[in-house]
Amino acid sequence: MPAPESPIGDVSLLDISAVAELLNCSPRHVRRLADTGKMPTPIKLGALLRFSRTDIDAWIAGGCKSVRSVPNGGVE
Repeated sequence: MPAPESPIGDVSLLDISAVAELLNCSPRHVRRLADTGKMPTPIKLGALLRFSRTDIDAWIAGGCKSVRSVPNGGVE
């Protein structure tokens, strides 16, 4: 029997290991990407970090482009 649909849509949250598996990289690399703003911002639940499945899927579909904009094109 499939899980019932949420009235507010898909609210699946992924932990760092699940995101690392989707990206075929290490959990440490996922933390680096998140810390530098190169991927969607995680949701903090106490000391835990969780990622929206919808945001991650959209980010991957969009070519994994950096989420954080770099002022002046990265030139200081």
